Amino acid sequence: MKTNSPIIESLVTEKSSVAQSHGKYSFVVRKDATKVDIKNAIKKLYGVDVESVNIMVTPKKTRLLSGKYEWAKRPSYKKAVVTLKGKKTMDPNKFKEPKAK
Repeated sequence: MKTNSPIIESLVTEKSSVAQSHGKYSFVVRKDATKVDIKNAIKKLYGVDVESVNIMVTPKKTRLLSGKYEWAKRPSYKKAVVTLKGKKTMDPNKFKEPKAK
């Protein structure tokens, strides 16, 4: 993907896979990305119309590994759930190449 795109990668979990059947797709986005930036990037990269964008920031987590005195750290990240208009679907792992001018 482009370096200036607000979308970093698609997020594939069990919960997001179930939501894809209802037209909702999850992406990890840059921390400074806004809803309008994400909506325009989805339109440009995938060529589909977006109905709504919900954004959430997952907090960083620190947990103790089982049976060891070692801490595991997970960084915080920003996640966007994009709902498509109508009954449209898309493959979040494949995006269309922008046309060269």
